[in-house]
Amino acid sequence: MSEPILVIMAAGMGSRYGGLKQIDPVGSHKELIIDFSIYDAIKAGFKKVVFIIKKQDEEEFQEAIGNRIGQFIETTYAYQDINNLPEGFTAPADRTKPWGTGHAILACKDIVHEPFAVINADDFYGEHAFKAMYDFLQTAQDNHTYNYCMVGYSLENTLTEHGHVARGVCEVNNTYLTSICERTHIAYHEKTVQFLEDDIWTPVCKDSIVSMNLWGFTPSIFTELEKAFKPFLEEALVTNPLKSEYFLPSVVNTLIQNQSATVKVLHSADKWYGVTYKEDKPVVVNAIKHLQSQGVYPNKLWED
Repeated sequence: MSEPILVIMAAGMGSRYGGLKQIDPVGSHKELIIDFSIYDAIKAGFKKVVFIIKKQDEEEFQEAIGNRIGQFIETTYAYQDINNLPEGFTAPADRTKPWGTGHAILACKDIVHEPFAVINADDFYGEHAFKAMYDFLQTAQDNHTYNYCMVGYSLENTLTEHGHVARGVCEVNNTYLTSICERTHIAYHEKTVQFLEDDIWTPVCKDSIVSMNLWGFTPSIFTELEKAFKPFLEEALVTNPLKSEYFLPSVVNTLIQNQSATVKVLHSADKWYGVTYKEDKPVVVNAIKHLQSQGVYPNKLWED
């Protein structure tokens, strides 16, 4: 039986926070959100983590995160490079934006050969999500279709009062994902939850299941991501060469519609936390303190 691996997409951390040294701690001993995710993952059973980062951030990342975490779990690195494209394609000279989550996962295709979980570096998922994911991946294998999973959250549990968010809104039937639609602008509007598209606000059910990029895959996903990346680039380099993104959920959705993959939805009743806006930080800090007071986390995550 293959031992599941945790893959953390962290290549965007430096750009979002203005440099890794500026990442704000949320724990009582200067822990970051990523510390709590890895703590939960280790507790669930994960024994190896792969960080997807920018090569130029490696030294700073190790100083801020990697060296500390490496004492408790096997740690390795993969590098997302904007210029790492299929033969025949070249990144626009003035593009600075990464190519998105699908491209990020491709960065670790040569070092991940086991079933693996994917998370964002700066999202707080909760301990139950990692346990459910690990248990699924322990027996995950492809049969006549690819056998994937995701942890879904209620949309209302993933919103912020301080602006809009991007979420993959899911349709689920009998615990399996039937479709996922990336909504890049969801917010409270006129006292209800709505999404904005083409300057039109449309209500969306607050109880909708959404993806927070907590996925479980077998290595077959790498083949599919490579296959779909070229058609994406052919269109993107014409229509929106500087900002288009290769979204991981979009590839998964296509596999579902083609009946090439099934995606089991592992629902989490936990509240998601993240610092999308600077005003979100006190909410996360207080949530962590509350969980510590309940004994979910120790006052100090990592003992020296």
